[in-house]
Amino acid sequence: MAEPVQARTAAVGPATPVRPWLEAVPAPVAGAGAAGAGMAGAGAAAARSGRVRVGGVLLDRLTEAQVVARVIAAIECGTGGHVVTPNVDICRAAACDPSLRALIDTAELAVADGMPLVWASRLLGRPLPERVTGADLIWSLTGAAAARGLPVYLIGGPPGVAEAARDALRGRYPGLVVAGVHAPPYGFETDPAALAEVRGRLVAARPSLVFVGLGFPRQDRLIAQLRADLPGAWFVGCGAAIAFAAGSVRRAPGWMGDHGLEWLFRLISEPQRLARRYLVDDLPFALRLLSGALLRRVFGRARQRWGNRS
Repeated sequence: MAEPVQARTAAVGPATPVRPWLEAVPAPVAGAGAAGAGMAGAGAAAARSGRVRVGGVLLDRLTEAQVVARVIAAIECGTGGHVVTPNVDICRAAACDPSLRALIDTAELAVADGMPLVWASRLLGRPLPERVTGADLIWSLTGAAAARGLPVYLIGGPPGVAEAARDALRGRYPGLVVAGVHAPPYGFETDPAALAEVRGRLVAARPSLVFVGLGFPRQDRLIAQLRADLPGAWFVGCGAAIAFAAGSVRRAPGWMGDHGLEWLFRLISEPQRLARRYLVDDLPFALRLLSGALLRRVFGRARQRWGNRS
């Protein structure tokens, strides 16, 4: 098996203690039932009020550490949620389909998995603090879960990949409880029997944290169907993160991701599959996004100058 891909976050690495992620997480509240739900609801409302619309979708202005802190705090209050990680490709799809945009906008947390979105937010004057990817969250959130004894569950990937990711995560975080892994067959969501099996296995495992790596929008539509069965769990639509964690798919070096070039690395790795998506669909959308944000900034400053003169 290939070596597990290194986590690319600055705060968590192979030999880094998990505690820094938890310093902002309040201690569990005894008897937090309805009170916990109210607190989490207030937190969700606060998160939504701090969102900025970029690329047509609402994004939370949070760092990765803040995402981890909020998720762990909510779990310990008994309230679940959904983390979605839009990138340029997801924003392009949402621009064409209002139901997909609503799927993102109604998630408890939505963070930018793409530097063009971060750059556009800066041009708009409401900067996102950093890029937060599903491929990073699978490490940082499981590290925090391991420290608190919270069980996790993995859904997605070809046969054997989720098991390899489980082993890699356990190797990094001794004591991590992986309640289960499942690689359902392609198209299972249209087969009532197969969907019932996914639901049954998940409910029986009763995890606190569920990573669903099926690609957008399949993973997030599935999450919308499963959430009612585990109202206290958090679901993360994580795309290729399970394959990255397993080492079955190589991830771009950190410097490429930081400079908005992870798409180029993936294009070189899988040109036949990704050429049309990246070059024909996503690149023009990203250029329109950035040029539009730049024009709004320029005209906004011009209006402000004229207003000051009048």
